[in-house]
Amino acid sequence: MKSNDRLQHFELTEVKHLKVHGRTTGNLSPLTLFWTGSALELNVQGSELWLEVESRYELYESWISVLVNGVPVSRQMLAEGRNWICLFRGMNPLKATNVRIVKEVQAMSADPGCVLQMHAVRTDGEFLPVRERPRKIEFIGDSITSGEGAIGARQEEDWIPMWFSAIQNYTFLTAAALDAEYRVISQSGWGVMTSWDNNPHGNIPDYYEQVCGLLTGETNRELGAANLHDFSSWQPDVIVVNLGSNDGGAFRTPAWKDPVTGQVHKQRLNDDGSFNEDDLAAFERAAERFLDKLRDNNAKAWIVWAYGMLGSPMMPAIYRAVDRYVHRTGDRKVSIFQLPDTTQATMGARSHPGESSHRRAAEALSDYLEGII
Repeated sequence: MKSNDRLQHFELTEVKHLKVHGRTTGNLSPLTLFWTGSALELNVQGSELWLEVESRYELYESWISVLVNGVPVSRQMLAEGRNWICLFRGMNPLKATNVRIVKEVQAMSADPGCVLQMHAVRTDGEFLPVRERPRKIEFIGDSITSGEGAIGARQEEDWIPMWFSAIQNYTFLTAAALDAEYRVISQSGWGVMTSWDNNPHGNIPDYYEQVCGLLTGETNRELGAANLHDFSSWQPDVIVVNLGSNDGGAFRTPAWKDPVTGQVHKQRLNDDGSFNEDDLAAFERAAERFLDKLRDNNAKAWIVWAYGMLGSPMMPAIYRAVDRYVHRTGDRKVSIFQLPDTTQATMGARSHPGESSHRRAAEALSDYLEGII
């Protein structure tokens, strides 16, 4: 690491002013970032800043973006191992510089060895308090919310971390428009009741109350991914649920057979191509149960079910589920918002919404949320 001789070394536990974004265990020695959009934010009055990061993986490497004074200035794949990276050099030492280091890639449930950690910083300056944003938003979703395909050429079809982005993403853009701190709980291919391939274990609600329980492997367990999340530590003003796309897709994909029990799972279509009523009702019950779980853990949040960026075949079922929940509980702080559909012109990589689609969604959603919060 080539840098000036005035740099001082600080373990993260020694930094008086820092801000951690995203669900974590609270441990700073080191700080493990689990979910997409998770970040470390610092205000530094100095000319230079370095960060010691550690990246491990078996299949899917980590990527990060660096924002300086709110603007993305770099995006990079992290080399495996423990390394120092320069966040900025040559800045005016008399001015405070805001830096946010953002995890670009979702929690990789298919790679038990994928870990991103931050250990220490070096700077020639001093740390200043980070501004607290006046609002808090939690986003829950699937590949759209993970930013799959939000970056990259339209013809890209490889399922690799390079095509994920937490920055070119409606979650980041909506939060920025509303001056909100935000968190993301998302996983590509997962749904309310099943994943896209009819696997009933691929559902977000089963893991919502853990720090990042969908991660597998002994390493993640030791890091506390399966620990119960402390909801009292961070209460959102709004929860945005963008789920249903994969549940709808499961009706049109082959059955999934449990390799342990041999049980076969399939969301069925009728002979005329319509959704089987019993299976659709099962989805609606799962959605209603998830609303119960969200309210149990977030007493004051407004819950918005936002859906539609890749078509909206499940919208009638979502309306029925929300309507039944509201009538049963009397909870009036729940609503539905239809997001703008992705067009050929706004499509990104891997047949997913591109950046322009995410921007359209963020504009519409932030306008709607402004009226709520």
